[in-house]
Amino acid sequence: MKINANLIKVGNVLKHKDKMMEVLSTSIIKPGKGGAFIQVEMKDIKSGVKFNERWRTSDNVEKISVNEIEVTFLFIESETFTVMNNQNFEQMTFLSELIAGKEKLLEDGMQITLELVDDKVTKVKFPKNIKVEIKSADAVVKGQTASSSFKNAITTNQLKILVPPHIKEGDKVLISSETFNYVEKAKD
Repeated sequence: MKINANLIKVGNVLKHKDKMMEVLSTSIIKPGKGGAFIQVEMKDIKSGVKFNERWRTSDNVEKISVNEIEVTFLFIESETFTVMNNQNFEQMTFLSELIAGKEKLLEDGMQITLELVDDKVTKVKFPKNIKVEIKSADAVVKGQTASSSFKNAITTNQLKILVPPHIKEGDKVLISSETFNYVEKAKD
């Protein structure tokens, strides 16, 4: 469907130069002279290559509709991972490259979202924050203040993260699924 360029939002999928592009960031620029334009940073869904494009805000662009399916993660096998559709309980298997770098975040029964464009999975969305347990943490160095210092820790699923000094072995913490950064101590 065609939309005005000034309606482009982060997360939209656009068809541009016969490629499907996911919008990463946008900024509308209003020069002192002439009409406003929008600067858009996009990523090719297939190759992962980033592009910058500039349109006048009155230009039309082709937006592709994205469907989302809520699924439950089941297991990983070598080069694939298997999930179950929460609507019809159908099992589906996909290549692990869709979750490259985030395999250690997955746990049996975890709820994740698949984004589909033209009935093809293009992205796997994890929950914003994920609860992990601390397997080991460095000792606190005397004189460190809690507000400005972090120490190394390893989670039970072998992720290396930085945590505040008060976190110890056995604690459960929330980490960001995007950056793997410490968010807060889990409340349970």
